[in-house]
Amino acid sequence: MKADYGMRALIDLAQHYGQGAIQTAEIARRQDIPEPYLDQLLTNLRKAGFIRSRRGPQGGHVLARPPAQITMGEVLQTLEGSLSPLPCLDSPQDCSQSAGCAQRDVWVAIAQATSEILFATTIGALAERQAQREKAGAYQI
Repeated sequence: MKADYGMRALIDLAQHYGQGAIQTAEIARRQDIPEPYLDQLLTNLRKAGFIRSRRGPQGGHVLARPPAQITMGEVLQTLEGSLSPLPCLDSPQDCSQSAGCAQRDVWVAIAQATSEILFATTIGALAERQAQREKAGAYQI
């Protein structure tokens, strides 16, 4: 949930990029995220340098960088830690089977492909995709 909610919050901020600060309650309502949990995520995202926050009645959150300069990979690593599908890929020394493991090469290839996709996908691209889907959904009967 951490990665999903965090990504949704950043996509929401990207869709409103350049329009001023967005309050937590607005993001929570639009994205159907519990506000207390969103507060925690936004704090982590601020500490990691993805957003800037300002307190007070005119406060809220804005992206600290343009949406096209923030990747899914960066965000997921920040919120979840490792992107590896198995712990032994990050710490092969912790697995007694690592050196002779027949499936290791497959998992390494999966991890590399996943990483390439995540680091090539920006929050800006996701915000555009989301806007297109919302627009298409608005015209369906």
